[in-house]
Amino acid sequence: MNLFIVEDEIRLRNSLMHHIPWEDHGIEVIGTAENGLEALRLFERKKPDIVLLDIEMPQMDGITLARKLQELDPLVKLIILSGHDNFEFAQAAMDVGVMKYLLKPAGDEEILKAVLEAAEQLRQELERISNQAMLQEKWRQHLPQLRSSFFRRWAEGAYSLREAVQYGKDVQLDLEPDRQLAVAVLDMDPLPEAETRFGPKDRQLLLFSLHSIVSELLQRSGHWSFTDPEGRTVILFDAGPEEDPNDVLLHAHTTVTRLLGKVKECLKLTASAGICGATGGPEELHKLYAQAGKALLCRKVYGREIAIPYREEPEGTSALTMQPTLEKGLEIALETGDPGKAEELASALWTEGMDRAVSVDDVHEHVLYFVSLLTRTIQRQGWRVKEVTGDDYVFFHNPLLLTTKEQIQAWLSRTVRHIAAYVQNQRQCISHDTVRTILDIVEKELDSELTLHTVADRLYVNSSYLSRLFKQETGKPFSTYVLERKMDAAKAALLKGAKVYDAAMLTGYRDVSYFTKVFRKYWGVTPGEMKP
Repeated sequence: MNLFIVEDEIRLRNSLMHHIPWEDHGIEVIGTAENGLEALRLFERKKPDIVLLDIEMPQMDGITLARKLQELDPLVKLIILSGHDNFEFAQAAMDVGVMKYLLKPAGDEEILKAVLEAAEQLRQELERISNQAMLQEKWRQHLPQLRSSFFRRWAEGAYSLREAVQYGKDVQLDLEPDRQLAVAVLDMDPLPEAETRFGPKDRQLLLFSLHSIVSELLQRSGHWSFTDPEGRTVILFDAGPEEDPNDVLLHAHTTVTRLLGKVKECLKLTASAGICGATGGPEELHKLYAQAGKALLCRKVYGREIAIPYREEPEGTSALTMQPTLEKGLEIALETGDPGKAEELASALWTEGMDRAVSVDDVHEHVLYFVSLLTRTIQRQGWRVKEVTGDDYVFFHNPLLLTTKEQIQAWLSRTVRHIAAYVQNQRQCISHDTVRTILDIVEKELDSELTLHTVADRLYVNSSYLSRLFKQETGKPFSTYVLERKMDAAKAALLKGAKVYDAAMLTGYRDVSYFTKVFRKYWGVTPGEMKP
């Protein structure tokens, strides 16, 4: 949980930040503000869980600020520090959603206890909301869950025809043995490299969205949909025995193509589908499902955003062989750290192989060729594949995760660039530019209040990442380094005859008594005892 402090009195603000052991209790102070307007401006960027605020401040009072913060985020927990032992003030605070109303001078223990209570209450609310949302969004009622489980087991071949009919009745499905079925399997295509709204961790969310869209559009069609163990959406097209099987398949293709268009319209992302090659009875569902799944694999051949009918694999072809000159040229470009040339040659090799690929197995073998070539190139340098390829290492470990032609091309292009760039970086062996920038900021701005969060905001980077990077490069936490530099600078100034007030201002302490306390704790003597 994180905490934001709003207090116009600098001495109290510093005390709240530094004198209470927040980190020992899992609370991170992510920022401070000295008035209501500044707090309101920073709120949306900082997104705190808990706000500790004064009631009387310039420009905007605490009650008004609390009301506006509640409007921006109804879940935020608000704790007011007030000098008014007045029922009307307390009532007004409670009316705008303030959780605790503490009277000044509240002790550190009382303030800490109030913040921890707020954190625990927020955890419970988030857990309750999460559970409710999961139930409401995924399984609005119990019957769809039972039906999905039944369909999944049936498609996997777990039931005989008699069992399927019987279990279908248990979930209020009237399955007639003479019905015709057709099956389509829909899956979200891999995310384009330029996609910024979603990442790899959002796959389950996107699969859920896909199924929600399909379910909504099929509601009145008489067809069924469910998700398989991989999260893909499976559609069962149901038709009477008198209907022409070709018409049933044509209807399936038309419907799936329309659904893929709706998915793209809603999510601004593409999906693809595999469709079985013929209709079959309920006892053949397992075979039809397998055919649709195999057809979907052909995205590796035909690309994304497509509905692919099942067809038998062609007879095996001879092994794909590459031009030795292109292969050697790619290895040289990688080992010399030339990303442009490496990408050009990798693209030429890819195109050469794909021009001769006629099946999913051909494409997979072509991918294995590149996995082998790139692994060999990296290991010749004495490096580890995971270290060089980063997030793309997962595809070296399991190439089958590459599911479309476009995704394979993007992976190949990205990987050769990474390898060439890694070669260049290994040659430079220079300290991290970001850390050098931070050190410059500290030296130039010792007279200001420097925190990791303010520096991170200025550099447009994540504060957690910056913290780890700084400690890795310097061997000490950022706050420790800043304190050391400030105390060294203060000592040097005092030894040159500076007054205590001037030494405090020089090192960013506006509260001289607080500066004296910090200086004495660090050096073991007061600033006044530090003689020239």
